[in-house]
Amino acid sequence: MTVAEAVKVLEGQFFCGDDKADLEIASACGADLMSDVMAFVKDRVLLLTGLVNPQVIRTAELLDIHCIIFVRGKVPSRDMIDMAETSEIILGGTKLPMFLACGKLYEAGLKAGGTRRI
Repeated sequence: MTVAEAVKVLEGQFFCGDDKADLEIASACGADLMSDVMAFVKDRVLLLTGLVNPQVIRTAELLDIHCIIFVRGKVPSRDMIDMAETSEIILGGTKLPMFLACGKLYEAGLKAGGTRRI
């Protein structure tokens, strides 16, 4: 699945990085605790979160996550968007709650991904 397809499934929008929306993703992680995200280390992962602060961008940089989708209608600040653009991280959003967003992606075929070794 591509990021563009995922955003469409989630009835979402892009905040930045839509020019890179053809990026392939193999799995998704839904979490508001960045420590949980760090425990879910996979290749080509899309991060779904309701946490809107710069730590989310820093965690994505650290784990080589190239796409973050904010759930529950959350909108990143201009500073976060600037950080994401600098790091070439795609930011999107959906009004869906986390549970439904994860379920819709699963239903659309985003089911598994290989664990990356660190």
